[in-house]
Amino acid sequence: MIKIAIYGKGGIGKSTTVSNLAAAFADSGKKVMQIGCDPKADSTIALHGQGKTTTVLDLVRTRGKNFTLDEMVTIGYKGIICVEAGGPTPGLGCAGRGIIAALDTLKEKGAYTRFEPDIVLYDVLGDVVCGGFSMPMRGGYADKVFVITSGENMAIHAAANIAMALENFKDRGYASLGGIILNRRNVKDEDAKVLELCSDIGSSIIGTLSRSDTVTEAEDIGKTVIEAFPDSPMAQEYRNLAEAVLKVCQE
Repeated sequence: MIKIAIYGKGGIGKSTTVSNLAAAFADSGKKVMQIGCDPKADSTIALHGQGKTTTVLDLVRTRGKNFTLDEMVTIGYKGIICVEAGGPTPGLGCAGRGIIAALDTLKEKGAYTRFEPDIVLYDVLGDVVCGGFSMPMRGGYADKVFVITSGENMAIHAAANIAMALENFKDRGYASLGGIILNRRNVKDEDAKVLELCSDIGSSIIGTLSRSDTVTEAEDIGKTVIEAFPDSPMAQEYRNLAEAVLKVCQE
């Protein structure tokens, strides 16, 4: 089982990228589980088309531990196992609690043993890297962390913070940095800025994604690019990225 965490600033296209990676892996015959670790609980929508689903934190909050594994998951495109951690009522509690509750509960209820996924993808908000938001980095969860950024200053700042957290955790048996994914926004000097980031953190760009209307068109119909437009150049970019991510994880 390969466990991969994808981090990035909110709004950077993280969930779109993770869902398309999940779909690409599923198309190649892999059994995939995607765990949305964002309080918005919308990571997996494009995979199952059911709108927002019941989150693990909703179940824990209303029913304690009195619920089944089946109630935690939704099955999406080509059998992808979809889980949403969820978040607290606005203004009450810590958003990181949803991630901790989700990952602990999945383990307690034997999700990985029952579903036996080949690949687990954690989709994690990376604006802050503390508390529950750092949990997917910890030993026993992700093996590798990949960071999505554009050339925008705030996205690069968030990516640098995520890399710094991984560096600080390296002696604790946490996940290691697999590389940077450049999701282009076509800003000035974008490539140069992201290459400078890579130099600063000792990493490299393992894949790039074009800014494309195809992504928006797929989102408008509630699907991934891989499912909606499988023959498009953008779908091939996601397949190429999936191959690159898998190669790094298998090295």
